[in-house]
Amino acid sequence: MSLPDPTEVRSALADVGYLADDRIAQVVFLADRLAKPILVEGPAGVGKTELAKALATITDRRLIRLQCYEGLDESKALYEWNYKKQLLRIQADSDKDWTEIEEDIFAEEFLLARPLLEAIRSDSPVVLLIDEVDRVEIETEALLLEILSDFQVSIPELGTVSATTTPLVVLTSNNTRELSEALKRRCLFLHISYPEAEREKEILLHRVPGITEHMATQIARLVRSIRGMDLKKSPSVAETIDWARTLLALSIEHIDEKVVSDTLHVLLKYQTDIEKAMKALGATVSAAVS
Repeated sequence: MSLPDPTEVRSALADVGYLADDRIAQVVFLADRLAKPILVEGPAGVGKTELAKALATITDRRLIRLQCYEGLDESKALYEWNYKKQLLRIQADSDKDWTEIEEDIFAEEFLLARPLLEAIRSDSPVVLLIDEVDRVEIETEALLLEILSDFQVSIPELGTVSATTTPLVVLTSNNTRELSEALKRRCLFLHISYPEAEREKEILLHRVPGITEHMATQIARLVRSIRGMDLKKSPSVAETIDWARTLLALSIEHIDEKVVSDTLHVLLKYQTDIEKAMKALGATVSAAVS
């Protein structure tokens, strides 16, 4: 499915439960039209990964995900050779000349494709999600440059593998380190921050079946107030949704100080943050539910 214009993009995303603003819709449209990757930065839990999943749904593409982590290398991100299978072939062909064996064992049947190569070689268009790219080292980040520029991969033993279809690429970053200029230059940039209270209310109404507008308003206001505190980790949108679902599961219809006190651990994940929020609880709750 092609994306005809930003307005249609926004509408299509909303249909699958992702509430995009005009800026997000425009960047997605341009990424599709210009065949450029999107680098999405922002705090954890604001919907960066969910955007890639929603794009796969609205474009009817398979999602291929590379979850980045410290120590990720070429063999886990790009490809590696099936050494056990190669060894068996070498043993079986021990009577052959080494040149013949070498040509044989570095053939397609011995190649194990990892997410990056899998996306490049896919016969049908895919969405390639490179999640939390800021977690990898600079050396591993350099592996991405050829893919993001030309949608191709160089394999010394086989040559260059070029994409038969152009993947829609989404890279996410929690901004834990500065990414290279070379990587940024290849991407369209999109920053997603915490939503305003009214927008978070809309998200709750879309993502939490059964929640009332009154409860969604209270939750969104209260979470926004808590994010204004000096916390180690502010609550994400995902945690706001979890908290709303928790309150519904407990059949709570109105938020007061006791309700917040009893369930704050769902919203905040550090004891120091919980203690800090508890000290300001009375004033915070009163302002949010008034």
